[in-house]
Amino acid sequence: MTCKILPPTYFTVLLLLSAVFHFVYPIEDVINPPYAYLGLLLIAFGIVLNLWADSLFKKSQTTVKPYETPTSLEVSGPFQISRHPMYLGMAAILLGEAVFLGSLVTFAFPALFVAVMEVMFISEEEENMEKAFGKEYLAYKKKVRRWV
Repeated sequence: MTCKILPPTYFTVLLLLSAVFHFVYPIEDVINPPYAYLGLLLIAFGIVLNLWADSLFKKSQTTVKPYETPTSLEVSGPFQISRHPMYLGMAAILLGEAVFLGSLVTFAFPALFVAVMEVMFISEEEENMEKAFGKEYLAYKKKVRRWV
């Protein structure tokens, strides 16, 4: 069995790197208080979105790991607006951190997170969903966008 790095690890590393780069290479402040405090709303939104989506996975007793085959198709709650609300929540937290810290360099990290999720996880996840749920997933995919 190979050890695969899961999305929360990438998220955590990018969250920490964003803060480090803010203090080490602040480049330029683009958002200042009181507007910077809007970042806290984005962070709260991301946390709620992640907890909500995770609770639905637990309730339906399906995996949250992108490499495993899901046992149920979750289409309620935040899955009505995004096929990947947990990734969206993590991206919102990273964006919230960028807004809160306000330096230009921090805005690279939410974009980097989205790119990493797209390249390393989403395609395989969606392929697994198609294999597991066929037409039901394809119909869901037509109705709900990948991110928002």
